[in-house]
Amino acid sequence: HSSLSTDVLRDNLLENYIISVDVGTTSIRCHVYDKEAQIRGSCVTKVNLLYPEPGMVELDPEELWMGFVKVVKGAVQDSGFQMCQMEALGISTQRGTFTTWDRKTGVPFHNFISWQDLRAADLVRSWNNSCTMKALHGVAKALHFLSRNKRFLAASLIVFSTQHVTLRLAWALQNWKRVEAVAQGNCCFGTIDTWLLYKLTKGLVHATDYSNASATGIFDSYQMCWSELCCFLLSLPLSILPKARDPSPPPPPQMADQQAAMFGECCFDVGDVKITMGTGTFMNINTGSQPHTSVSGLYPVVGWKIGPEVVYLAEGNAADTGTAIKWAQKLGESDRWHIPVMALCRDSGGGTFPRINGRRAPLNDPKACASFMGLKPSTTKSHLVRAILESIAFRNKQLYETMLRETHIPITKIRADGGVGTNDFVMQLTADLFGRKVSRPTRHEMSCLGAAFVAGLGVGYWRSREELKKLQSTDCVFLPRNGYGTADGKMTDQYGQVIQSWERALQRSMNWYSKA
Repeated sequence: HSSLSTDVLRDNLLENYIISVDVGTTSIRCHVYDKEAQIRGSCVTKVNLLYPEPGMVELDPEELWMGFVKVVKGAVQDSGFQMCQMEALGISTQRGTFTTWDRKTGVPFHNFISWQDLRAADLVRSWNNSCTMKALHGVAKALHFLSRNKRFLAASLIVFSTQHVTLRLAWALQNWKRVEAVAQGNCCFGTIDTWLLYKLTKGLVHATDYSNASATGIFDSYQMCWSELCCFLLSLPLSILPKARDPSPPPPPQMADQQAAMFGECCFDVGDVKITMGTGTFMNINTGSQPHTSVSGLYPVVGWKIGPEVVYLAEGNAADTGTAIKWAQKLGESDRWHIPVMALCRDSGGGTFPRINGRRAPLNDPKACASFMGLKPSTTKSHLVRAILESIAFRNKQLYETMLRETHIPITKIRADGGVGTNDFVMQLTADLFGRKVSRPTRHEMSCLGAAFVAGLGVGYWRSREELKKLQSTDCVFLPRNGYGTADGKMTDQYGQVIQSWERALQRSMNWYSKA
């Protein structure tokens, strides 16, 4: 027995592993992966969101860093292995959450401003309605007419959003005096990945990867560099921006969470679609080597740049998927949303739920409100829960139709993950409304796995993407039922009237928070 235990211990010490951290909106989690992409150790800690004023969402930078260190040490300890056996570290982070700090001391000037933060909503509306933007659109349209260059078409359609860093950073530079260090060349800007890399390298590296950079709204995905035009318009100094780089070691490779999830789902081919239903819903389609130019608000992001290869994605999203579920849980329905909803009630009782906190593509209204419409004296909590779950699937359908209409790319496969993706009712209704099969992976934390895959490929732990595809596992495949939808996104009568009511409710809840 002693000899056997010694042999096992020796074999374990000879093996290497990949460690990967995902910094999400509500938690930081770390996993240790083996060659079969199985989790051998884990640790998770909560992200404390701060709400200093209504509409403002912040995170403490030092607390986030301590949480990162905690989960890395905890996951290695949980695995029973040694830190020296960790061959590479991958990092996946939420996007668009940023801070600024002193270049010399590394001390943050302010808390992280979250991607959910709405403090710049009035600034967004003012800029989008400004003469400057109208002039920019006009010039870009003329240039597109003359050259037929899609880059100018993109410029003619560009609008600012609270979800992008652009105007939240402009707000910070205007409102916080401590950021006057900009003028002295002593200010660093960075999203969470940049901050973690800065801390890991003890201030030696101020950099980001292309996937995170492309989601800020300051990055030109066509030229693969920071947009000098955007910086000029908003008075954002180029000197504070990090260097964009490939996600390859060393130092530790970073990826934005949605792009990492796409990689974790092995959506490597043009037409592959990934839906992540977590705190928000993010739907991405692989558009290949060219960024997609959208007229409805789909956003072109860099999926990944590994060596000379650049893969682009088109993305649509909804900000409050998991948030709506948590709100329902506060009604005393904490377990109810996991129960097959057909057993709760046959329908939503005529009620509909247009969601929370603004609308993204294709409606694009940050001033939209949450609301239940069609309530009756007979409406129960079960009806409310069903209306919330239906709204998630309806929003998925809306994004899917927008992608079909805009990209004209044949869909090759659809994979769905995230915490809300564990709900069978949402998954089945999504497949029904799409008129296509939707696969759910066995593993739910795909951002962490994707970052691990990129880190592992970078050091030769895994040799090819074909090898990664063989490691992919599927928990359940949801096949569309007759009478709901068709593969081209068109509706049949089964759910048509309910969706029409939901769409009317969307229109009525728009522009709710505008000031008189």
